[in-house]
Amino acid sequence: MNLSPLPAIMLEPLVRAALLEDLGRAGDVTTDAVVTPYHCVKTVLAARQRGIVAGLDLAMLAFRLISPDVEISLERPDGSSVEEGEVIASVVGPARAILTAERTALNFLCHLSGIATATASIVAAVREHPVKITCTRKTTPGLRAVEKYAVRAGGGANHRFGLDDAILIKDNHIAIAGGIRAAIKRARASAGHLVKIEVEVDTLTQLEEALTLAPDAVLLDNMSVDVLRQAVSMVAGRAITEASGRITASTAPAIAAAGIDLISIGWLTHSAPILDIGLDYRAP
Repeated sequence: MNLSPLPAIMLEPLVRAALLEDLGRAGDVTTDAVVTPYHCVKTVLAARQRGIVAGLDLAMLAFRLISPDVEISLERPDGSSVEEGEVIASVVGPARAILTAERTALNFLCHLSGIATATASIVAAVREHPVKITCTRKTTPGLRAVEKYAVRAGGGANHRFGLDDAILIKDNHIAIAGGIRAAIKRARASAGHLVKIEVEVDTLTQLEEALTLAPDAVLLDNMSVDVLRQAVSMVAGRAITEASGRITASTAPAIAAAGIDLISIGWLTHSAPILDIGLDYRAP
């Protein structure tokens, strides 16, 4: 898989903040007390369960910010599938630095690999259909860019990154504006020619009304598979169709088979379980 590396200028503040949170006022008092200053070791990052790797840039940065003398050799780069026990990378260098950075590195790596693994499970479930699996803005504050990167590492695609990407008219917008027609008309009057407009609908009646104003995309929220089929037929290619609402690997195939263009899933970034990865010491 071709994944562009995340820019260090974006990652470094995240990793520095995480390290400072862990080091507190006095640093790693345990490691400093137990491990001699010049002791060097070889360790490996190893998968403890099957999954997809993501987040190695942040893990490597955690080690190297503590000591530039830490050397890391990647065996399984981001986007790779790993089996239980497989070595992802070797980490060699000063023992104090490696132990001090261990938890921060693993927190990022396990979390993002969990997102990539969850995404890959949905992508695999719908592989027979021409549908994209996308994430949402339901992300951990401060970690949106890296969590969305992890979705891409798992074979998914990204929805908008923020409120400034596109116009997405949701149910509360519609209620406050006084209806779908009013909301779309105001959005159309405000938007520049390059700004896409998507509108969320809950019923086929709302969809019919929305289509008269030619939105670029329609978000079909919490609809049954039968209703989704009718919705896709009504749209007839005039807009991008997106389905959302508690979608899992078991329900995604039927939704994809309804002819939907996109399936958006919030839990990929807000609730995906971690992928268990450990740092193991290798005795000389």
